Amino acid sequence: MSSEATQEKKRDPNDPCLFCKDPRGVSIQHELAYSARDSYPASPGHTVVIPRRHVSSFFDLTPEEVAACMGLIKEEKKLIDKEFNPDGYNIGVNVGPAAGQSIFHVHIHIIPRYKGDVENPQGGVRHVIPKKAYYTR
Repeated sequence: MSSEATQEKKRDPNDPCLFCKDPRGVSIQHELAYSARDSYPASPGHTVVIPRRHVSSFFDLTPEEVAACMGLIKEEKKLIDKEFNPDGYNIGVNVGPAAGQSIFHVHIHIIPRYKGDVENPQGGVRHVIPKKAYYTR
């Protein structure tokens, strides 16, 4: 592998920030946020909603930015429903390295779900901690 290819492979997505410098596949634009299809989709239609202001934690967003992001989630749902017709959704945000955040610019995942995409979907987002995913009520 050439040194150029090795350098590209090791490229830090936070230097410069991918979401600030090179937004790709933009779907919907808003003054405070935008949406785009995820570059590494977990399922067909996987989309991310990204505030325009560079901030790493969801908890540091202003109320206006949160409202703009939530509005885009609803708009994207309509588009995803029309194009992909999923059976459900997971909406999630990774905040901090311990939660799996790898790009330190807030982004909210809209992950369409489909019947049969996993053997047992019980627990949904709880699968981030596998031992806690399945539970009895």
